[in-house]
This record gives sequence, C-alpha cells and structure tokens, in this order.
Amino acid sequence: MARSKIKQKEKFLRKKIGMAIRDYGMIQKGDRICVAVSGGKDSLTLLKILSSKTLKLALGFTLRAVHIVTDYRCSSCTHTDVLKKLFEEWGVEYHFGKATVLKNSRSDKVSCFWCSWNKRKAIFEIAEKFNCNKVAFGHHKDDIIETVLLNLLFNGEISTMNAGQEMFKGKFTIIRPLCYTEEKETASYAKEAGFSNKICRCPNAETSKRKFIKDFIKEATKISSGIKSNLFHAPSRIREDYLGRTAKDLRRENERV
Repeated sequence: MARSKIKQKEKFLRKKIGMAIRDYGMIQKGDRICVAVSGGKDSLTLLKILSSKTLKLALGFTLRAVHIVTDYRCSSCTHTDVLKKLFEEWGVEYHFGKATVLKNSRSDKVSCFWCSWNKRKAIFEIAEKFNCNKVAFGHHKDDIIETVLLNLLFNGEISTMNAGQEMFKGKFTIIRPLCYTEEKETASYAKEAGFSNKICRCPNAETSKRKFIKDFIKEATKISSGIKSNLFHAPSRIREDYLGRTAKDLRRENERV
C-alpha cells in the first residue's frame, strides 16, 4: 500500500515537473544537467523525479547530482554518506564539492546571500568541470512567490526567480523544474518516500527574512486564497502605464515638450 502511494505521488510530481519543463522549454535533447542537491526535501524530490527513466528517455538528457559541503553546518545537515547511498540507489552520477563560507566571511554572522553565493560558485565550477550546460535548482512555487515579496519589501524592486535563466553569456542555463510544485507537495512526497527526516535546516532559517515573508503569506491567505497565485503571476503581468516614474524622468519629458 505504501509503495503504491509513493508511485502515485511520483506520477503526480512527474506530471507537474513535466508541464513546467514543457512550458518553459527547460530541457532539450542532449542536455547535460547538474542538479544542485542541498540534502533537503525539495532538491532530493527534484533529483528523484528527474532520475526516473520515464523523463530521461522522453527528453534525452543526462544527470549529475552535486552536493556542496561547507564549513557552515548545523546538527541536522544531511551527511554525505546518506546522500551517497541515495544517489547510488537511484542510479545517479554524483560529485561532492567544498565551499568555504565562515573563513571568507567579513563578519561573525553569515548572511543567506553570502552562503548561497559561495555554494553557487562551487556548483558552477563543478558544472563546468563535467561539461554540464544546465544547472537545476530545487526552488519550488512557494520559493518563487516569497522571492517576489522579499525583493519588493527588502530590495525595493520588482523581480523574481525565473523558471529558466541564462548565466555567464549563455555558458550555463539555470532551470527550476519545481516552479509549478508547491512546498506541501514536496514535503508530502519526502515524508512518504522516507527521507523527510534527513532534511537539512539552515542555522538562520527561523530568524531569516524569508521566514518572516513565509509567515506573512500564510496569514494573508487566510483572508484571500488567491494571494499566492496572484503573487506568482504578478511579475508577468506588469502594467507599464501604471509604473512609477522618477522626478528625473519627468523633468526630461518636460524639457522635450
């Protein structure tokens, strides 16, 4: 019964991920994909679904899991032995890399940006080493929604995580196949599959700005169930006529009159 339930959830996730891949043209035949695996529920779910023969045969791509070990760790970080066992069980080639976060930090407190930047740098270096042209991250729909508000409230800009984005003049393309998948769906699958207890938790997770935004959205959806959907679609529904102009822009327009 449990096995049947897992298969049902995998089929559901394959459908959502497949739809995202198709809608955004994320994967083409011959792509060499490096999957960034933190050891958390989302990246493990993504890797498990992408490693299925159904998707690999249909789309014709190759896969390599990459996990970055840093000097900034917590007690619940997934051990490399656990990941190695999963990668081998799923028939996925893998590589463990290293990144120095604490030593190179300019202060005692490590910011999310600094940690992420160092990890990504290491991931791109490994992707280049193995001649991968795509880098897949396990960001789900809720991550994308939260990023819209994070950038608006804390950076004063309208931007989001793109489902696909070229980097370094087209050398790599970042893809986010979980962009249609909600966090509760990856959490449910991870629990059923038996690796939810291996979730890696960032030491700053409970006090971060993202946690604040996550809680804010949770409260807001009690007022309107459509809030998450609106935030997800908002960056692609820009009404330029109603965007603000700076005083400098207005002066230039008046000078031309």
